[in-house]
Amino acid sequence: MDGILLIDKPVGLTSHDVVDYIRRRYMLKKVGHGGTLDPLASGLLIIMLNRATKLSQKIIALDKEYIAEMTLGFSTTTGDLGGQVIEKAKDDGYLKLAKYQIEQVFQKFVGEIEQIPPMYSAVKYKGVRLYKLARKGIEVSRDPRRVKVYNLVIEDIDLPRVKFKIRCSRGLYIRQLCIDIGRELGYPAHLSQMVRTTIGKFSLDSAHKLDKILNEPDSEKYIIPLDIARKLI
Repeated sequence: MDGILLIDKPVGLTSHDVVDYIRRRYMLKKVGHGGTLDPLASGLLIIMLNRATKLSQKIIALDKEYIAEMTLGFSTTTGDLGGQVIEKAKDDGYLKLAKYQIEQVFQKFVGEIEQIPPMYSAVKYKGVRLYKLARKGIEVSRDPRRVKVYNLVIEDIDLPRVKFKIRCSRGLYIRQLCIDIGRELGYPAHLSQMVRTTIGKFSLDSAHKLDKILNEPDSEKYIIPLDIARKLI
């Protein structure tokens, strides 16, 4: 049972929750995932079984695509709806933004950009995960990281919400991108929805619902063998 599973992660579960479910389902010791999805996000999660866990760094390094929604008007401690509100807009000007204004700002974030990782992230500071410090109310200085946005397209504007599709390199935080875009527009913002649609050549269209994997007696048939997985990475 060496290979990978393409899971359509539901909202509400952590990536580690999914790993635990799969570990118990197949009674395996070595199970990992190829890139975290926040609990409030859904979509493609690659689960690696047994020897396939050695592919972890290669999978994590793959480019990713998301469909996300930014909401203007307030920001939160976590950058999404899971946190507490920390700033509200002083006026309702964000409801009157013109389409061209929003498009101009979005275009500023295409290409190689610098992004400061959010406090609620797995980035380490002196050996400690930032999110562990954030939960204690501690904020530390973080160095900006260079990341790439290959494509950033607005799909729908229904203020205060802006739906967009993005293809980006590893290390980019969509939550932070929404905050930065909102700041550039002059208003606090947060990530209100997100679905990961692709990781490298792997697509959400080929993924399976977690319930299906856990409940079908012969769900082993959904495992992509290690030799095939290697060719796709």
